[in-house]
Amino acid sequence: MIHHYGSKEKLREVLEERVTAFLESMLADLARITEEGGSATLAGLSADRLESEPAMAGYVRRLLCDGGPAGVALFERLYQATRAGMQALEQAGVIRASQDALVRDAFLLSNDLAVLLLRPHLSQVVGIDPLARDGLARWSAEVFDVYARGVFLPAAGQGGATA
Repeated sequence: MIHHYGSKEKLREVLEERVTAFLESMLADLARITEEGGSATLAGLSADRLESEPAMAGYVRRLLCDGGPAGVALFERLYQATRAGMQALEQAGVIRASQDALVRDAFLLSNDLAVLLLRPHLSQVVGIDPLARDGLARWSAEVFDVYARGVFLPAAGQGGATA
């Protein structure tokens, strides 16, 4: 380790860069695939990526839960990548403008990261691993449905608004 990286801290920096690049690349693919209209393709792509880097989800989980400067820096970079992706989708006319894009983007990022952080618990209660190929396809289908159609029924006399 010392021979290749010089120190434990340098190894941590290299791993953080790799994790961030991995997740930023997935966000870029999300923007591209969403523009093309393919949620099932996104699930397959994500499954391929996660299968090729099986330790990545656990490393992200540990880094974010442990906190500290590395976790804060990773979250900030992921947030900025999310912001850029959402802005691109908005400019492409794929998503509607938000009244508070800063909060919307933080909300979406936190929802996605929750799957990484709560993976063992989600697997237990739902009966699928939401990051494995079959589970991810099922999970993604429901997530896209909720994002596209909301969860609330139109209230009587409210004109059909959904949240």
